[in-house]
Amino acid sequence: MKVLAIGDPHGNLEGISKMPLKEADIILLTGDIGSANLMRKMSFDNVERLAKGLPKIEYSPTQKKRAFMEAYNSSMKLIRHLARFAPVFTIFGNVESSNRDTKAESKKIGLKLPLLYDSLIRIPQVSVINGKGVDISGLKVGGIGYFEDSCWVREFKPSKYQKRLKKAVKDTHKASKILNKFEGLDILVAHQPPLGILDKVSFSGAPKSWLGKHAGSKALLDYIKRRQPRYVFCGHIHEAAGEARIGRTQVYNLGCCEYRLIDI
Repeated sequence: MKVLAIGDPHGNLEGISKMPLKEADIILLTGDIGSANLMRKMSFDNVERLAKGLPKIEYSPTQKKRAFMEAYNSSMKLIRHLARFAPVFTIFGNVESSNRDTKAESKKIGLKLPLLYDSLIRIPQVSVINGKGVDISGLKVGGIGYFEDSCWVREFKPSKYQKRLKKAVKDTHKASKILNKFEGLDILVAHQPPLGILDKVSFSGAPKSWLGKHAGSKALLDYIKRRQPRYVFCGHIHEAAGEARIGRTQVYNLGCCEYRLIDI
């Protein structure tokens, strides 16, 4: 089986069109499907302001919806294109939001937002595998969507630190329980890299306080060391794209719209 794994596409249809799509039997995505230019700018600007002791910018409901729709529309367009070539299996990165989170945000801003998960699974040949294992003609694939690992919160110390840490501890415990159910995987698709492996922040657009830090997940690292899947595909830290080994496991950080075609 030929597996085409694609790192965080971010709506880059031009880049996708140059990939060997016709050779793929299945396509795997590491999340961050759509464009997040507006979303990233809004987030990073406020991280920098808080670091300087300045008040946060309070964006209007219309601005928030515009950022959401940029990601939603570009995600749908890209996935529809990929699904013409082969079955697509994707997880969610930090750009995508669950139905529950989208409904909460919609209520908060007072504007209706479409549910990405529901929209994706209506497309023929598309599966969202957040927290799921699938058997594809004997190939065992597990998916773990983005979660805020407690080690990231402790290292990066975001605003509302205690609240974020409390939630991250719960989310990390939940993610570890999901990972522990995956046995004998051929491929694990994750959004963020394992801690200390292809995960160092050096992107010039990132907040200065983040530079040089490791942004990977300890829960993922522990799982890989213990269960040794054959391959791990991830993204998230685009500038750290590359490959590494953890024991018998081959890890690929596919960065932003990079790919690997493997015969397995």
